[in-house]
Amino acid sequence: MNKRIKTIIPAQKVNMGGHLLDQPLPVDGLESVDPFLLIHHWKNELPGGQDPRNEGVGPHPHRGFSPVTFIFKGGVNHQDSLGNNALVEEGGTQWMFAGQGITHSERFPKELVEKGGDLEFIQFWVNVPSADKMKPAFYKPISKEDTPLIKGDKSKIWIVSGELNGIKGAAPTYTPQTLLRGEVEEGGKIEIPIPENYNSILYLLDGEGIANGEEVIGKDMIVFEKEEGTITFEASQNTRFMLLSGEPIGEKVAQYGPFVMNNQTEVMQALRDAQMGKMGVLIEEFE
Repeated sequence: MNKRIKTIIPAQKVNMGGHLLDQPLPVDGLESVDPFLLIHHWKNELPGGQDPRNEGVGPHPHRGFSPVTFIFKGGVNHQDSLGNNALVEEGGTQWMFAGQGITHSERFPKELVEKGGDLEFIQFWVNVPSADKMKPAFYKPISKEDTPLIKGDKSKIWIVSGELNGIKGAAPTYTPQTLLRGEVEEGGKIEIPIPENYNSILYLLDGEGIANGEEVIGKDMIVFEKEEGTITFEASQNTRFMLLSGEPIGEKVAQYGPFVMNNQTEVMQALRDAQMGKMGVLIEEFE
């Protein structure tokens, strides 16, 4: 049985530091789809001739959730206050759990910045339960080659986290989730079973087709009812997609900038701790 669709929302354009991004979540009337808090889709062509020190996002702190980045074109270089320094390229995932606090930067590959080229990635924020918010931070880079793949006749599905068809993903989570990315060729069809207690989102990067009986196009976010059933997609054009599904946490969320806590007192403490350097210090290294 197909899951019922709750709503279909086209992504909105937002300005983030002078860059126009597609933002399907949050939007007016929908702050989150528990445990998913935010989705940013960045797609741009770098002109070249730029300084790597000035591109991307410089050092900034986080606490209380997992910011996750799927790279679709180009690459993202992560550095953090734990000493991690990793470049993840097309098909890979930057997985970070901010926990009690971490400072990191997200820059672009030197060659891409200097020579120019396509850059596309999606960053989404995943909440964690209050009991886990102050656990030690960690970072896990996952390459395309290290991401389990299920191949169909006209489809590919990469399992980043959780489990599909008995195959487990590479990233750990604090609550049950299944996080997928995939491609469906024109005329292809996929069927993804979702547990009844999961919230679920299907986001199309591009293409078009039929999702559980409804026509959808690129940049649409399809939110499904929390019930047992299958998400089916039939592609009428070559389509790339991301599927986020997970058990809701059901706790109050207090969010301010890069901090996701449960109340304003905890948010104010996060601000103070960041200002005092308790979330670590990052001095970036460049070639």
